[in-house]
Amino acid sequence: MHTAARVGLFQESVIREMTRLCNEHGGINLAQGFPDSDPPRALLDAAKRALDGGKNQYAITWGAPSFRRALADKIASHNGVTYEPDRHLTVTCGATEAMMATMLAIIDPGDEVVVFEPFYENYGPDAVMSGATLRFVPLDLRRPEIPFDREALRAAFGPRTRAIIVNTPHNPSGKVFTRDELGFIAELCERHDALAITDEVYEHILYDGARHVSLASLPGMAERTVVINSMSKTFSVTGWRVGWAAVRDAEIVTAIRRAHDFLTVGAAAPLQEAGVVAMAFPKSYYDEMAASYAVKRDRMLGILRGVGLQVVTPRGSYYIMTEFAGFGFDDDVSFARHLVTDIGVATVPGSSFFQNGGAGRRYVRFAFPKREETLRAAEERLSRLQPRG
Repeated sequence: MHTAARVGLFQESVIREMTRLCNEHGGINLAQGFPDSDPPRALLDAAKRALDGGKNQYAITWGAPSFRRALADKIASHNGVTYEPDRHLTVTCGATEAMMATMLAIIDPGDEVVVFEPFYENYGPDAVMSGATLRFVPLDLRRPEIPFDREALRAAFGPRTRAIIVNTPHNPSGKVFTRDELGFIAELCERHDALAITDEVYEHILYDGARHVSLASLPGMAERTVVINSMSKTFSVTGWRVGWAAVRDAEIVTAIRRAHDFLTVGAAAPLQEAGVVAMAFPKSYYDEMAASYAVKRDRMLGILRGVGLQVVTPRGSYYIMTEFAGFGFDDDVSFARHLVTDIGVATVPGSSFFQNGGAGRRYVRFAFPKREETLRAAEERLSRLQPRG
C-alpha cells in the first residue's frame, strides 16, 4: 500500500516512544513533561460544574466567548498586550495544534522558518506538513546564559524567510530569552518583513529572578507575532488539550481559524468553561507555582550532579539537559535505553532536539515536574549509575 511521502520524512515522537518504553520496563518517567500531581482543586471543580451544567456540545469553533474574554484579560494583565477576544484569539486543541494551524496558515511550500537549536521536536514535523524549510541557529549550551550568535541569526534571515519560532522559556534547554535578545529578533523581523511565532507555554515557570517577556509586547510586534500558549503546563492539565493562538492581524487570524476549523473543529467545551476560572487565578498562584518548581529543579540538579552527570542549569521550564561523558556510552540513544531498561528511569535522547542528531548526541533531557516521592525514587535508581572509563 502507498502512503504519503510527507509522513515518511519524520518518525514517531521520541518523547512518546520513551514513555512507552518506560511503561514496558516499570520505569520512572522523567521523559515526558507532565506533572504527577493533581491540578488545582478549583479548576477540577469548575470542570465538574461545566459537565453537570450542560457545557457538553460544540463551542464556537475558535473558542467559547467566555473563555476568550477571560483569556484576553489574563494576557493583558500578565504580558501587557491587549487583544480583542472576538477578533484576535483562536482557541485550539493544545499549543501543538495552535502551532500546526499557524504554520499551515502562513507558510507556502519553499518558505523558510528560522528555529533555534536545540528545538522542541514537534517543530520539525510541523515544517514538513506545512512545506516550510527550516533554518537552524544554535544555542550555546556550554555557557550559563545559553546565548546565540547574533551574526549567525542575522545570516539565517533571507529573501524566503517567512517566520522565526521563538520558544521562551525554552524546551529543552531552559533558556529564558532576554528583552535585549528579543529586541534584536524584532529588528530582524521588521527588516525582512517576517513573522514571529512564539511558544510561551512555560511563561510562569521561572527561576533565579528570570523574567518572561512576550515578544508581542515589544513596540510594533503585536501585529507580526503569533503568540502560542496553553493551559497544560501552567495549570498541570496536559491531558486537557486547551491552547490558543493570539495575534493582532485580521488576515492572519482568519487564516489560523480556517486551518483550525478543519483540523479539529474546536477544543473541548466544558474544559474551556473551566478555563475561565483558571484565567482569574491571583498572582499568588503563579508565584507559588514557580517557587514549588524551583525546589524541584534544585532537587533534580542535586541528584544529577550527585551521580556525576554534567548539567545545563535551566532558568525556566521544567527540564534539565544533561551530558553523560564518562559513563562509557557512545551516543545519547544507547545511554537513554540503558537508563530506562537497566536503571529504570526514562529520559529523552538529546539528538531528538537537534537537526540530524548533531551535538545532541552528548545529552539526554530529564523532566522534573514530579512529587518528592517520585524524585526520591528516581534518586535511588540513578545512584546505581556507575562511571566507566
